[in-house]
Amino acid sequence: MLSLLALASSACWGTSDFFAGLRAKSLPAAAVVAWSQGLALVMLTVVLAVHGFGASPGWVPWALAAGVAGSGALVCFYAALSTGTMGVVAPVASLGVLVPVLLGVWTGDQPHTLAWVGMAVAIVGVALASGPELSGSVSARPLLLACVAAVGFGLALFCLDRGARVSLLDTLWGMRATSVSLFLLAGLALRRTGGVRAADLPALGLIGLGDLAANGLFAYASSHGVVSVSSVLGSLYPVVTVLLARFLLGERLRPVQGVGVGVSLVGVAVLALARA
Repeated sequence: MLSLLALASSACWGTSDFFAGLRAKSLPAAAVVAWSQGLALVMLTVVLAVHGFGASPGWVPWALAAGVAGSGALVCFYAALSTGTMGVVAPVASLGVLVPVLLGVWTGDQPHTLAWVGMAVAIVGVALASGPELSGSVSARPLLLACVAAVGFGLALFCLDRGARVSLLDTLWGMRATSVSLFLLAGLALRRTGGVRAADLPALGLIGLGDLAANGLFAYASSHGVVSVSSVLGSLYPVVTVLLARFLLGERLRPVQGVGVGVSLVGVAVLALARA
């Protein structure tokens, strides 16, 4: 059950990223992220206004850390994409899943041997599905930014897991409040709103809701199970994005991406056997 929830988080993340990418064709990518997360924060605030915040403040440092790490990772990721080759940047950033896997093991996770095999296969599949550029020179700056983004994404997942062990909803709210505050400060400093119009808000709200659902599903699965395994299953979102682009936009998969999708599914199957 927990594995299915982690896989569902991949589906939500991949779908949200796909439609965010479409929206970013007419709006700055940073504006899409900032506004979608801001609208998600509004929705989550309404939920918590009814539900009430938890009594224990133990989630606060984890939520703050997740918000800072996730926001910093996004900035580095978009900066790397704008100056480097996507076929190099995307696979490197996707390897950020190694961070929560290693931290999970360090803090007590003990995956079965077969689970290790499944995780390794799935991680390789995700990297291949991202469409790696296997030839040509790569400048150091975008590669370094992609590495920083990978670490940031991985830390955000781990901190989200730890905060959710105290309070899931509170951690999600604190993470979003932190990231939105940072984007708001940046917008005020630059005196820009990203060109977002009222007509864009429904789509941005749905994108933010999808991302929020993904975070919630992952946090629940990881905090009630094994964070290393949940992190790998949750990291399969590039496969979902690639498949949506193939079937909805008619984009042709590069051979290496097709191989990556297949390898990822094999990894998921092995993980399912390990959990059975």
